[in-house]
Amino acid sequence: MASKPKIKPLGDRVLVKSLEEKEQVKGGIIIPDSAKEKPMEATVVALGTGRKDENGKVQPFEVKVGDRVLISKYGGTEVKIADEKYSLLREDDILGVIQ
Repeated sequence: MASKPKIKPLGDRVLVKSLEEKEQVKGGIIIPDSAKEKPMEATVVALGTGRKDENGKVQPFEVKVGDRVLISKYGGTEVKIADEKYSLLREDDILGVIQ
């Protein structure tokens, strides 16, 4: 990652950058990009302002910038910033933190 993107997520949204999968070769056959599944592993790049509970108190995020996470396959919205692809998703779309 060259530099920090100039976008600040709002609410309980998280900006992540998908980690590229290594090219898979099965029996000497290279699998084309169109047949590969969307990567589900990503790095947290930026956090939003936080979700508010019913009393207006901001709830802390369970993830932090730099965490490697698993994201739901079709969750979030893809955005392109300075020729880099990111996903903007809700914290609920994060399935877990990779230790």
